Amino acid sequence: MTDATQIVLAKRPVGDVTADCFREETATLPALADGQLLIRSRFLSLDPYMRPRMSELRSYVPPFEIDRPLTGGSVGEVVDSKNPRYAKGDIVMGLLNWATYTVHDGKGLRSIDPKMAPLQAHLGVLGMPAFTAWYGMKHICKPKAGETAFVSAATGAVGQVAGQLAKLAGATVVGCAGDEQKCQWAVREAGYDACFNHRTERDYGAVLDKLCPKGIDSDFENVGGKIFHAAFERMNNFGRIAFCGAISEYQDKDPIAGPTKMFTIVQRRLTIQGFIVSDHSAMLSDFVNEVGALLLAGKIKSRETVIDGLAKAPAAFMGLLKGENFGKLIVKVA
Repeated sequence: MTDATQIVLAKRPVGDVTADCFREETATLPALADGQLLIRSRFLSLDPYMRPRMSELRSYVPPFEIDRPLTGGSVGEVVDSKNPRYAKGDIVMGLLNWATYTVHDGKGLRSIDPKMAPLQAHLGVLGMPAFTAWYGMKHICKPKAGETAFVSAATGAVGQVAGQLAKLAGATVVGCAGDEQKCQWAVREAGYDACFNHRTERDYGAVLDKLCPKGIDSDFENVGGKIFHAAFERMNNFGRIAFCGAISEYQDKDPIAGPTKMFTIVQRRLTIQGFIVSDHSAMLSDFVNEVGALLLAGKIKSRETVIDGLAKAPAAFMGLLKGENFGKLIVKVA
C-alpha cells in the first residue's frame, strides 16, 4: 500500500476558478492488479483547456468528477509494475493524477528518454504544446515566404513554438502577449518580427493594421475574443485559421458572440479549422523527429515557468488563466 497526496476537484467553478474549487487530501492507493503500474509523479503539466473541462462549458472530453483527483499531462517514474510493457525505473509520460503517486493501467503512456532533454521539456517544447504548434502550423496554417502569420499568446507554451515554426517557414510573424517582457522575448529570442502587448493596446485593429500592413494570411489562434475578431477582419483571401484555443473566454460564464459579418468566410475563401492534437497522435513520432532536431540544432528556443510543490498547483493554475506564467507552466512534484 502507498499513501498519495492528491488534489481533488471540490466543486465546479462558476465564472472564475477559485481556491475552494480544489482540495488537498491523502489517499491510500490499492495494491496493483495485473496490468497496472505505480508511478511517482515528477513533473505535472498545467493546461488552460482544463478550465472548460472543469466547468463543463463547451467541453470536448467527459468532465472531471467531483471529489476525484484532477488529471493532467505528467512525467513520472515507474516505482512498481505488474505491466509487461513497463519496468521499475522507466520514465513515462501520460495523463496522471494531480498526485504524488498514481496507479495506472498503462493505456496512453509512452516511455521517454531522459537523456534527450530535461524531463520537464517533454511536457513543453517536446510535448503536447509543441506538438499542437507543429500540427497547427504545418497542416493548417501552412505559412510560407512572403506571407504574414499572426500568433496570439505568442509566448505561451504553444504560441512560442508556433511562431518560431512560421518564421522558419519564411513568413513575417507578428504576435501578441500579456506584458512587455514577453513581447521583448518574442522578438529578441523567438524571432518574431513584431509583438504587441494586448493588455496596454486599446485598439487591436489599429495595431494589427500597423504591424500587418499587407493583411494576415494565417492566424494561429490561442486567445479568441476581441483579438480574434480583429484578426478575422484582416484575413487575406484564402487565409487559414488554426483555432487552437480561446483563453480569454475561459472565465466567461456564457459564450460570447462570434465576429460580425461571418460571410467574410465565403468572400475571402477562408479556411477555419478547430483541432485537438490528440486526434493526430499517429503523427507524434514525425513531430518529435522534426522538432527534436530543430531543438538540438538550436533553431527552437523555449521558456518555462516551473512551480515547486504539488500544493501550489491550484494557485498556479488560477494564475495561468490570468496569464501570469511565461511559457509552459509546470509543477515540480518530486
